[in-house]
Amino acid sequence: MAHWTAMNKEELERQYSPSQWSHRMSGDDVIKAHVKALKEGTERARGLAQTLLNVPYGDGHGEKLDAYIPSTNTLDLPLVIYIHGGYWQFLSKEESGFMAVPLIDKGVVVVAVGYDIAPKGNMDLMVSQVRKSVVSVVQQYSHISGLYLCGHSAGAHLAAMVLSTDWSQYSITPQIRGAFLVSGIYDLLPILSTYVNEPLKMTEDVALRNSPSSLVPQLKLSSSDCQIVVAVAQNDSPEFRKQSEDYFKALQASGLKVTMEDVPNTDHFNIIEQLVDGEYHLTKLLLKMMGKS
Repeated sequence: MAHWTAMNKEELERQYSPSQWSHRMSGDDVIKAHVKALKEGTERARGLAQTLLNVPYGDGHGEKLDAYIPSTNTLDLPLVIYIHGGYWQFLSKEESGFMAVPLIDKGVVVVAVGYDIAPKGNMDLMVSQVRKSVVSVVQQYSHISGLYLCGHSAGAHLAAMVLSTDWSQYSITPQIRGAFLVSGIYDLLPILSTYVNEPLKMTEDVALRNSPSSLVPQLKLSSSDCQIVVAVAQNDSPEFRKQSEDYFKALQASGLKVTMEDVPNTDHFNIIEQLVDGEYHLTKLLLKMMGKS
């Protein structure tokens, strides 16, 4: 029996409410500050980079992405696809370009992917959309020197689902060199009975087939060469921390190239906000992975 089944609904909801665990400010304030930080960072990135905004990767209204491109003559650039968080029901690509700020002058392309958040989009749709977006990016940017993924929270879940894709059902197999999974959820079963699932309306079947923790064998098949970083905040809730630790251990046990980063003095929100800073630990780690440090 899973450990979380012993928790009552109130405790489970508290564990899966990241804003309740920040040491910096109250729950409402930390979310407001988060949105503000992401928006400001994205505005800065739009001032620094050449941008291609609202590029369709599919026919759906929400199937669009934003590209942040360095001004350089070389075509051989690494490219990072960023998948935003927001519990599959909040945020968008519009405030998801912030991590381009320190990467642009290092010659890295950043692509922020949009997807149909709940209640418009359901979990199966969101997962298929982000997979489709990766295929589209590879087709549009065939000359990149390396493809990397970064996702935060729900976006880390979606990035892990991309790594677990059976690409034989797609026209191409993207060669993903690295993935940064930041404060993610990798087992969706515990959230079925919480407020998080109200707009998602997942059944147990949907949660199971979209849980990266149960797809590690498929990930091993499709992403065996990918360097994976599972990052978690010191002040993430115990459940969020356990989600990351368990997923890391499962990947490690499968012999995959994976490291765990427990980032001190961070909470669920500023662990990703600080990617706007070139001196931040995770930014440096990402640059090093791309051979850009």
